[in-house]
Order: sequence, then structure tokens, then C-alpha cells
Amino acid sequence: MGLVQWLKGQFLCHLVICYGFFVSGLLINLLQICTLPLWPINKQLARRINCKLGYSLTSQSVALLEWWSGTEVTLYTDPENYQLYGKENAIVVLNHNFEIDFLCGWTFCERFGVLGASKCLAKKELSYLPVIGWMWYFLEMVFIKRKWEEDKSNFVQSLQNLRDYPENFWFLLHCEGTRFTEEKHRVSMEVAEKKSLPKLKHHLLPRTKGFWVAVQNLRGTVAAVYCCTLNFRNNETPTLWGVLNGEKYHPDLYVRRIPLESIPEDEAECSAWLHKLYQEKDKFQEDYSQTGCFPGPKVTPPRRPWALINWLGWTCLLLYPLCLLLVQLVNSGSILTIMATVAFCAAGGCYWNI
Repeated sequence: MGLVQWLKGQFLCHLVICYGFFVSGLLINLLQICTLPLWPINKQLARRINCKLGYSLTSQSVALLEWWSGTEVTLYTDPENYQLYGKENAIVVLNHNFEIDFLCGWTFCERFGVLGASKCLAKKELSYLPVIGWMWYFLEMVFIKRKWEEDKSNFVQSLQNLRDYPENFWFLLHCEGTRFTEEKHRVSMEVAEKKSLPKLKHHLLPRTKGFWVAVQNLRGTVAAVYCCTLNFRNNETPTLWGVLNGEKYHPDLYVRRIPLESIPEDEAECSAWLHKLYQEKDKFQEDYSQTGCFPGPKVTPPRRPWALINWLGWTCLLLYPLCLLLVQLVNSGSILTIMATVAFCAAGGCYWNI
């Protein structure tokens, strides 16, 4: 293990990363609140500003994956479709098998310049949380309570609001609704048997209603569905903890572009179409488990420097007052205060390593 890799596993480095993320997040939230008076005057300008502010926070997580852990996402896709990524609005259908699949989705967005404007479904409770929740509120994320009778009208209205969005956006959608586990898979396949649907080996049954509503309300705004299938080489089991410790992973992402006009408008037909799509995704995953690759040509989109520059900028900006505080603490000469601070950090380090 080299010195750099050893440093990446140290609690002090983790503390600096978390400190920078949460403090910068609160400052970004404050700036977003300051945009409220602008909304009735110039809504589109307010949206553009919030896109930049949202990018400033979200890209820190992407920088952690791309630059800190060194993880590179290899893309399997058609070269003609590759030219369209980032130049059109799209619904991105992701599988939900891994702890960091959302980070890989954000990396996909970042490589094509749509990270700040990317959207997703989120629990309503998250909108009340500082940092991530407040940021998402100002980015017009679609919040749901997971009660369809209550969610439907809000879901439709949130999607309609995106029809005049001033930036190219991707709407990230986990149609399975929850992360894959063996127990959830067993229950899902019992439902498949009752409904006489083909069983899936690597996915849960997709929830079709939300997908159909999204497609119907974004017709004319969204050009295509990007069907994304993610897996990791060498049977890697990636975790957020591993990323924070600087562990490098090797994700492969298979992306198919499907024009939106080819998706049926009728709800029953759209539901059947989505089930067929997931059967195809399952076949791709099974082939990957046997061959170690997806079909088609592969490419690694170049990393953009902005996520790293933004991350380093926030870190330097926020470490300066922290260092001044520590210097004042040492100069105070209070042994009790210094010992209490050291004990607090040591306790935090012990808790972090449990």
C-alpha cells in the first residue's frame, strides 16, 4: 500500500471530506434560498442559477468517485447514439443492484454535462432535510410519498413543470423502486408467478405505472429513453465506504437509446413493453456474468475537470477558517480545551472505524 492510498483510508481525510461537503452544502442551500425573490421575476434565470448551485454540491460526490477513488465508468453504446448524449432531454432507466449505482448514474450525467440539471424520484421526507433535500427542492426534483392516490397529481404536475426547463435534463428512474436483495427478489418473483410474467434472475419486477406516467407527460419534451444496465468487473461489490477509502472499482455501463415515439402510449401496452425491456436487461446481465462484458463497442468518456476544480475550491475555502480556529485553540494555552478537542476527534475516529 502506497502513502497516498494509506492517507485515503485515514479518519482525518474522511473528516475533511465530510466537513467540506456538509458546510458547502449549507452555504449552497443559503444561496438557493436567496434566489426565491427571483422566481416570480425571472423564473428561467432562477432555474439556471439553481442548476449551477446544485452542480456545485452534487459534483463533489462525483469527484469523490472519479478523482479520489479513481473509478472509471466504461460505456458500452452505439457510436451514433453516443453523439446525442448530453444534447437532448432523456429518461434514464437504471438498474438498482449496487450501493453506488446512483453515483455511477451521476458520473454518466457529469461526463455529458447534464449533472446540474439531472432529476430523479425522491421520497417526500427528503425535501425537508438540509443540504441534499433542500438542494433537490430548488432543482425541482419529483418528490413522492409512495402512495399512488396521493402522489399521482403531484407527480404529473412536477413532470409538466419540466416541459419548459431551460437546460437539457436527464430524468433518472429506478423502475424497480428499491435496491435488489435476495429477499426482495424472492417476493418479486412470487408476484411474477401470480401474474404469469416471465421470472427475472438479476432484477426485480419493474413498477410500470410511474414509468408510463413519466413517458406520457414528457412526450414532446424528452427525445428518448436511455436504458442503462450496470455491472462491475471481477464480481466486485462496491460500497460507499470503499469509495471514501479510495478503493478503485471497475464499472461497465451498457446504454441503449430508445426513441420515445417507439414506446406505446396505451398504459397496458406500455406496461408490457417495460416488462419486455427488463427481460432483455436480465439477459444482458446473465451474458455479462458469463463473458465479463456487454455487447457492442465500448468507450470511456473523458473526465471533465470541473468537478475536481469545484471540490478542491470548496475544500481550500472551508479549510482556511478551520485552520485559523485550530491555531487560536493552540494559542489559547488551555490544556483542558485542547485535550477535550483531541478526545472528541479520537472518539469520532473510533466510531468511524467501527
